[in-house]
Amino acid sequence: MRVEVKAGDGRLLVAEVWGAPHGLPVLLHHGTPGSRLGTALRDITEHYPDIRFFAYDRPGYGDSERCPGRTVADAAHDSAAVADALGVETFAVVGRSGGGPHALACAALLPERVTGTAALVSLAPWDGAGLDWFAGMTPHNAEHYALAVRDPEALERRLTPRAAAICRDPGRLLEELRADLAEADLPVLSDHLVHQVILDNYREALRTSVYGWLDDSLAFCRPWGFDPGSIPGRVLLWRGSEDAFSPLGHFRWLAGHIEHSTAVIKPGAGHFAAQYAQPEALDWLL
Repeated sequence: MRVEVKAGDGRLLVAEVWGAPHGLPVLLHHGTPGSRLGTALRDITEHYPDIRFFAYDRPGYGDSERCPGRTVADAAHDSAAVADALGVETFAVVGRSGGGPHALACAALLPERVTGTAALVSLAPWDGAGLDWFAGMTPHNAEHYALAVRDPEALERRLTPRAAAICRDPGRLLEELRADLAEADLPVLSDHLVHQVILDNYREALRTSVYGWLDDSLAFCRPWGFDPGSIPGRVLLWRGSEDAFSPLGHFRWLAGHIEHSTAVIKPGAGHFAAQYAQPEALDWLL
C-alpha cells in the first residue's frame, strides 16, 4: 500500500507498507538508483508472514521531493518520519547496496528505536580513517564517484539523459553494468523474480527526475554526518566474495569499526546475490 508522508521540513516522502498489519516492523532501504519497489522480492511475505515491511523512496526518487545537499545522516530523520506516520515505535533495518549507508545512519542516530541492522554490500564512509575509498572499485564506479567529487554539475549533465533513457528501458542499466558484473551475478539476474523487481525498481526510481541518483552519489562522497563506530546496537555486514561493486576494503573497514558487528562473506556470490541474502539478514535480525 502506498502511503504519503510529510518529512520534518514539510517535504513529501512516498512510502510503501505491506505484510502483516500488526507484525514486527522492518524498514528496508533501497539501493542506488532505486525505489521502495525494489527493496524485496515479491514472495518475501510468504516466507515471513509475521513481518510488517515498510520502505520509502529517498528524496529525489519517484514522487519523493528532492532535498538538495542531503547527507547520508538525513536518512535517519526521514526514516523516523515514515515510522511515526505508520505508528511504528521500534523497528529493524535492512539496507542493500546504496541503502547500506542509510541503514547504518538509522542504527547510529536512532539507537532507541532501531532493534538491529543489516547492511548488505554497503559502501564505507568517504572520510573513513585509513580507507583508500577507490581501491577495488570497478572502473565505471570509480569514474562516477570521482566526477561526483570533482564536478557535481558535470555528473548531473551526464546522468540526466542516461536516467531518462533507463526510465524508458530499465534493462539498459543492466546492460551498461554488464562489463563490470562478476560471473556469479549472471544467473541471479536471469532469475525472473529478481529481473522483474530490478526493472520495476529502476523505472520508478527515475520516473520523475535524476535527482535521487545524483544526490545519493554526492552524499556518499562527502562526510556522512555520523560515525559508524558510534553504533551501539548489533549490525550484520554481508558481502559476496565475488562482488565487483562493493569493494572488499569497505567491508573490512566497516567490520573493523562497528563494535557489535557480525561480518559474513558469502563464497561464490556477487553483488546482486544480496537479493537472495535478505532472508539470511531477516533471520539474523529476528
